[in-house]
Amino acid sequence: MKPETHAFGILICGSANGVAITANKHQGIRAAICWGDELARLARSHNNANVLCIPARFVSVPTATEMVDVFIATPFEGGRHENRVKKIACM
Repeated sequence: MKPETHAFGILICGSANGVAITANKHQGIRAAICWGDELARLARSHNNANVLCIPARFVSVPTATEMVDVFIATPFEGGRHENRVKKIACM
């Protein structure tokens, strides 16, 4: 499966570190830890993240809901970010 065909994912745990590290071991996954909507927007627009990792100990339900909405609605900018994102892929 090509990385472009992966659907979005959402992972939630206490700090989000463990799930992000584990998810990023898999080809086509670009998991980002976010604790606010601005970070969710940047994860998508600059890094083409496709998995949102939410640290449940540090994020309220309303903030998490807003982050998910922003994450899904934000397109990848490409351009100057494209080459860097291509280097992220697992081989």
